[in-house]
Amino acid sequence: MPVRIRIYGKEATFSQGCWDCDDDSLQAMLQSMADPRALTNSQEQEHALYAAGRFGGLISTPNGWEPAPHPDAEISLEDFAPGPRPERAGWLSFLRKKK
Repeated sequence: MPVRIRIYGKEATFSQGCWDCDDDSLQAMLQSMADPRALTNSQEQEHALYAAGRFGGLISTPNGWEPAPHPDAEISLEDFAPGPRPERAGWLSFLRKKK
């Protein structure tokens, strides 16, 4: 079942791993992050929710258009500066005075 979203006032539909939209630039943005593995209804819904959230859009629900939540960050500061003292991490940490 196709899932409809609205971004920048334009509507787009996601179905069977492909986006369809009248606006070429929006379709290119959405198609660049399309998930071809999203084949079931729940997977299509999840991917459309993610795409709408990335661009601050709306998703069509039985209750009408609802704002899509912004997805969690894919990278966090802890990925680069682990440990109890992240201020000491980094590639210039060797320049700091040792106590």
